[in-house]
Amino acid sequence: MIRALGPTFLRPKFLVADVVRALTLVSLVVASIGWGGTALPVMALSLLGVVVPRMLGLRPAFDLAVCVLVLLAGWSSVLEWYTSVFLWDKFMHVVLTGLLAAVLYVIGADLRAVPAPDGERRVVVAILGLCAGLAIGAAWEMGEWLGHNFVDSAIYVGYDDTIGDLAADGAGGLLVGLGLPWLAARREVVRREVPRPG
Repeated sequence: MIRALGPTFLRPKFLVADVVRALTLVSLVVASIGWGGTALPVMALSLLGVVVPRMLGLRPAFDLAVCVLVLLAGWSSVLEWYTSVFLWDKFMHVVLTGLLAAVLYVIGADLRAVPAPDGERRVVVAILGLCAGLAIGAAWEMGEWLGHNFVDSAIYVGYDDTIGDLAADGAGGLLVGLGLPWLAARREVVRREVPRPG
């Protein structure tokens, strides 16, 4: 898998999601100049989030959905929509974390840490998706706590918010886990042939 990441990312095929990747790169500069503070690390994380799907050669619809939602999540943080738009935070936790849980599952399947999504019962894959969603959510909530305490106290944290976010993360992982066999299909991975000695 590791050897395939670079060649897969650099494959000459143009994807619609590449436009979103370019917009994310531009957004990194614009948000950093216009908003400063936590905008730079948030948009840098978004840039990472849109690069990984291309490296994995995900099917175009899956790739595009992840990229659009990651970029939207980045700007939602910069523009403070999570605290100003009713239920926007929970919606993004369900949808985006669900898709990221699917990406994490694909990586896990490539590393043979979890079964291939099309080679296991759907309920098992869905439960593993739920676990992936909760894992991503836990890491994110710890990051928010660290940010609130050591970077910018304006980053909103609270017990009720954290529990609600984790519940939404788990729900997103479970829902997307049901569709993982479809999401993980039709990948385009470029594998370099390793020359054999002799």
